[in-house]
Parts: sequence; C-alpha cells; structure tokens
Amino acid sequence: MATHKSAVKRHRQSLQRRKRNKALSSRMKTAVKTLKKTVETKDREKIHQNLAHTTSIIAKTVTKGIIHKKTAARKISRLTKRANAALQANG
Repeated sequence: MATHKSAVKRHRQSLQRRKRNKALSSRMKTAVKTLKKTVETKDREKIHQNLAHTTSIIAKTVTKGIIHKKTAARKISRLTKRANAALQANG
C-alpha cells in the first residue's frame, strides 16, 4: 500500500473511478441485452424506443471515456442493423 499522501489520494480516486466506470459499463451492457430481447419480440414501437435509448447510453459511455469511439460506432451499427432487419421481417 502507498504511504505518500498524494499516492493514497490517487489510490482513493482510482477506486472511485473504477466504481463509476463499472456502473456505466454495466448500464450499457444491460441496455444492449434489453434491446436484443425486444428485437426478438418484434414489437415495432418498443424496438424504436429501445434503439434510441440504447444508442444514447452507448454514446454517453464514449463521452465518459469508458469505451472507444469506434467501438461504440460498431456496436450502434450492428444493433441498428439487427433492429431494422427485425422490422423488415415484421412488415
């Protein structure tokens, strides 16, 4: 364990950040899972709502620096593609 005052503070800050990052990352993963389940139900209105909500959450995790911008773009692209395919199949 660190003994310098500044190192102790740094450690405390890193633990706080770790909690915050973990919570936001978990929130994003939960939103993605919810959207995938909604796509399986093929409810048009819910798919639109969840897609917008999930896209927003993914974008927020990028601004917090938790995931890379291109990772977010890839996730959003794949989810949108999946949602649109379900909507097309539904008619």
